[in-house]
Amino acid sequence: MIFLELFIVFFMIGLFTIGGGYAMLPMIIDQVVGRGWLSKDALANFVAIAESTPGPFAINTATLVGFKLVEETYGLIGAFLGSIFTTLGVVLPSFIIIIIIARYAKDFLDNKIVKNALLGIKAIVVGLILAVVLDLILSNIYKEKIDIYAIIIIVIIFTLKKIYKKLSPILLIIISGILGIFFYYAIPTVLALST
Repeated sequence: MIFLELFIVFFMIGLFTIGGGYAMLPMIIDQVVGRGWLSKDALANFVAIAESTPGPFAINTATLVGFKLVEETYGLIGAFLGSIFTTLGVVLPSFIIIIIIARYAKDFLDNKIVKNALLGIKAIVVGLILAVVLDLILSNIYKEKIDIYAIIIIVIIFTLKKIYKKLSPILLIIISGILGIFFYYAIPTVLALST
């Protein structure tokens, strides 16, 4: 049954990911794209939506994936259930681990083996996050050919953020959306009409 499979897959992702949402991305990509549930492009779109919406990014991504995977087969109610199963799957391990750690926090955190393990895990988390960021950038800039519009948008947003340090991320997302409409819709439409 797809609901149980979604729950188990996202439970395992939540259980074995340390370092937050970005550290989860390699496992989400591996499981979701590797199982043929979604294409890498579709998942990249979900990541963009999850980043743009309120709430933890990994939970939003899990919710969107669960909704999309079940929607066509089981309709809106099934999609809602799919999103609940994936969301619970990704959240439950952290919840259980925090309860256990809270119960034994003093003994757990003072343990030398645990301290050393956490130091080693930090390095892995940084590497995973860097790998995901580079993969997302490269997969969105280079598909069949280099996407010059994506590079222009990145440069504009990066420059705006450097010049106006207090610029709201929400405003940057809106500006990115407007630039995307301009470059990917308005310019091709004008070019098509002029020929």
